[in-house]
Amino acid sequence: MLFQLPEINREATKKKIEAILDNYRVVLLQVPDDLLPKVTAGFNLVPPSNTNAFHSSTEDTAIKRTEMEEKRNDFLAKVQKAVNRLPANERQIIIMRYMSQDHRFDYEVYNEIGMSSRTYFRIKSRAFYNLAFALKEEVYVKGSAS
Repeated sequence: MLFQLPEINREATKKKIEAILDNYRVVLLQVPDDLLPKVTAGFNLVPPSNTNAFHSSTEDTAIKRTEMEEKRNDFLAKVQKAVNRLPANERQIIIMRYMSQDHRFDYEVYNEIGMSSRTYFRIKSRAFYNLAFALKEEVYVKGSAS
């Protein structure tokens, strides 16, 4: 019995991977300013509960910040590992186009690599397909799983 892979929705998969790679660049530069601890007194009309549990906004902020940083680092590591599993030419395209500090357009990347436009887009498409499998983010066509 042979393994039959269900049909992949290429366009939806491409959009999903592009969104992940765009998110990667944003997350890489992200500094959470909104989770700073409060340094001024706050007043509330609701009386405190009598649970004898200590509640500190500074501790809550520190915990949220640590959890958020851990999630961010996990996401970055997951994407980096998946990209590192790609073949060299696919990896080069993805890194130059989506993972560098400066925003580049496709024509800048394929001119810098010295590749024709057609070859570049063919390899880029294959890179998205492989990256979707590496990240387990592929989108299947409904009803194609046999």
